[in-house]
Amino acid sequence: MPTIDEPRPDDGGPGRPDDPFEGLVLDEEFVRSATNKEASGRARMLTERWKRNPPPENEPWRPTTEVRRKDRPAGPGRPHPVRNALLVLGVVAAVLVGLAVTGPGGSKAPKSSALPTLGAETAPPSSAPPTVDPDVPTPEHPWAGSPAEAWPNGAAGIGLPDSMPATGVFGAKQVAANVDAVKAYLVATNLDPQLLSGGSAQHVLDLMDGQDAEELAAALAHPSAEHDPTSWLSRFDPAQAVPVTDQVKVQGRISIEGDGEQGMLVHTDVTYVYALRPGPDAGKAAPGADGTARPVSWVQVDRSRVVEREIVRRVQDFRFYDPEHYDVTPGKPVLDGGSSDFGNNRCDSGSGFLEPEFDFTRGTATGPAPSGPTTDPYDRRGPLRSDGECGTASRT
Repeated sequence: MPTIDEPRPDDGGPGRPDDPFEGLVLDEEFVRSATNKEASGRARMLTERWKRNPPPENEPWRPTTEVRRKDRPAGPGRPHPVRNALLVLGVVAAVLVGLAVTGPGGSKAPKSSALPTLGAETAPPSSAPPTVDPDVPTPEHPWAGSPAEAWPNGAAGIGLPDSMPATGVFGAKQVAANVDAVKAYLVATNLDPQLLSGGSAQHVLDLMDGQDAEELAAALAHPSAEHDPTSWLSRFDPAQAVPVTDQVKVQGRISIEGDGEQGMLVHTDVTYVYALRPGPDAGKAAPGADGTARPVSWVQVDRSRVVEREIVRRVQDFRFYDPEHYDVTPGKPVLDGGSSDFGNNRCDSGSGFLEPEFDFTRGTATGPAPSGPTTDPYDRRGPLRSDGECGTASRT
């Protein structure tokens, strides 16, 4: 029985004189030539949001150089995104079969400096990162004024050991597979474009076993300072910060070590640099002095031209236990310790997202100000600090 929206048998149909679509072929050529295309889900979401809260009319904006660094001590028995604070992590088993180890690539922003292009690290750096003219980043040149402009993009910036001989209880072939599994895990948690843009982390949960997956799922569902998923992965709230490019600049390395009869250890030390523009709600949470008006700095910003960077350094150790003597799944790494540094991130958070600071939002920022020392987030020499203080980044 036809519904109210269905055509009646006597309605005009194909082949009838009044059929405007007679002879129309809906092939690939027709689709490609269409002038009206369906907007993306994000575009439709923003259109609907701006009907209720339209973005402000923008006027010229001039940046300053103040930056902040996130630094918070870790809670007991749980990983947290703290600056230079040692983390005691629960066991994390990652199922990495079939996960690609290439980071986001696609379009490449043109270089704006004369820095020579670098490859991935093969050993700990012995010299300070180069000084770069403090140029202002733009959407066209998001890495301007940063030494990361010379770094590789994505997974290509994660250096592998020069050789991978038999280590611990594992033969050379399994050692290489274990290293690949760790690199794939780093890519999944720090370079996946969908995750970075605030999308679902289900694919990360699928990599993890048992209680640890449950803990991360709980942190994602109810994030807090004590249960912050950014201890495990990098992601941004699209209402506050949006990647301005599909590139992530990366510099770091992986090394291996035998662990006797237990198996082997895989050490990682990697810095990720993200270029971001403000989302539609960036700075909106802080009202003016009268409780209603927004600060002039918030109203006058040309958000289409604002670009800031966040620099995340993660030092993590992974174990591969001997499956003959331990109740583990062969080939799955166990993340058992690490520390993180977040350059240009709010000192206090707990939203479940990394929270980069844009210059026009700093005047209205709430929470504690940085109290620790000023350091260069691009300087990869030496270990991360473990004093738990929120410091200041000398540059971003």
